[in-house]
Amino acid sequence: MLFVENITKKFPGVIALNNVSMQLHKGKVTALLGENGAGKSTLMKILSGVYSDYEGRIAYDDRTLNFSHVRDAQNAGVTMIHQELNLVPHLNVMENIFLGREIVNDWGFLDKRAMNQKTTELLARLHLNVSPHTPVSELKVGQQQVVEIAKALLNDSQIIIMDEPTSAISDKEVDVLFGIIDSLRQQNKIIIYISHKLDELFRIADHYIVMRDGCFVENGEMGNANHQHLVNKMVGREINLSRAAEVIKPHQQELLRIEKLCLKKPQRRGGAVLTDVSFSVKGHEVIGLFGLMGAGRTELMEAIFGLHPTLTTGEIFVDGKQVSFRSPDDAIKAGIALVPEDRKKDGLVLGLDVTTNISITTLHNLQRGIFLNEVKEKELAERYISQLRIKTPSGKETVRNLSGGNQQKVVIGKWLAKHPKIFLLDEPTRGIDVGAKNEIYRLIQELAAAGMAIVVVSSELPEILAVSDRVLVMSEGRLTADIPIAEATEDSILMAAIPKNLN
Repeated sequence: MLFVENITKKFPGVIALNNVSMQLHKGKVTALLGENGAGKSTLMKILSGVYSDYEGRIAYDDRTLNFSHVRDAQNAGVTMIHQELNLVPHLNVMENIFLGREIVNDWGFLDKRAMNQKTTELLARLHLNVSPHTPVSELKVGQQQVVEIAKALLNDSQIIIMDEPTSAISDKEVDVLFGIIDSLRQQNKIIIYISHKLDELFRIADHYIVMRDGCFVENGEMGNANHQHLVNKMVGREINLSRAAEVIKPHQQELLRIEKLCLKKPQRRGGAVLTDVSFSVKGHEVIGLFGLMGAGRTELMEAIFGLHPTLTTGEIFVDGKQVSFRSPDDAIKAGIALVPEDRKKDGLVLGLDVTTNISITTLHNLQRGIFLNEVKEKELAERYISQLRIKTPSGKETVRNLSGGNQQKVVIGKWLAKHPKIFLLDEPTRGIDVGAKNEIYRLIQELAAAGMAIVVVSSELPEILAVSDRVLVMSEGRLTADIPIAEATEDSILMAAIPKNLN
């Protein structure tokens, strides 16, 4: 059994964990629940050796665990699959899996044959059909997530921590992962599973532990709990994530129209990622865009935003006028904003503070001569910190220190400061807790009510149904359905998303 006893962790001005105690059992999956900022990730970083400066005690089989480094935790049998990917993009899959754990032969040279064989076995076990020599930078986020899981499975760990392991993988990959978890459970491993997807927790977890504001709140058997009870314990209030209420929209003007948009695949001449995609979005309208992994949703958002100008063909109209984007800067000037799928890599400057990240899109409006007007910059940042309810000690807090949900709000805030007409949101609630999701849903509805045209890409069908006025479905780079929300069901959306050769 793993004992966590009276753990307290303090950062400057913040008590991240306050006297937290819990017990975790062998051969069981324990779901660790709580909003972003509840202290879950901080506690797991202590267990995995990231943080060594804390008060309290951790013991496994009556043996006290003291880790001064992640390597110490790994050597002691503790492995963590991180929510935010911890991969080196310019190394290949095999090199990432064995980084720091390379196999050497009797002469002290790297045994690439053995590492390649083991990598091939791990990828086959996880049903990831890529070469061990594929650079990680060429993989999509969901595929990179599977590589993270493979890294964790390389060690024969006794304690396995999974932080949002399904946040970017398909349903088929989830089934594979759950099969692996069942196997680990039978091997008497301790599995700590962090997820904001409650449905999958009821499917895989044996026990649950709820944290809130850095404190332990409740534990129990998953079989004795229900969805609403857990949500209430996490957030301390009732949350409604049901389908958006039908409202009468004001007169709508078409703000974005896409006609026969195609995107070529750079790695393979003549191949295509997107083929003849056409749709339109009106002001006051929220379009939900759904598709299985690899359907081309992210690529469509990137193509519209001008990220692949030499590979993109077709026509884009903004406010009825045809436009041509040679770069994202052209798209921004036309009134388009994109919240990217990977907020840390593409949406934020992690080493800068909250104020700078929010103001970064409007610096030309904040200048006084050749100098930055810091008073105006601070006022701008404080406006969006307040409006979006960003939890931060101050605007000077480094953005990497915020929880995932609050980081996402910073990304949204920087674009709202530009007053866009068209908002593209790619997985806006990925890795975000129930309470923060509800706030973003509410914000989407408010922005649409104010006249904005919004496209929301999501892998979660309840989310698509909750925010959309209309649902577009993609499969294999093509649009396969355009469904009014009154007629949309999970079954009809999924049927349109499944490639025809899988029906």
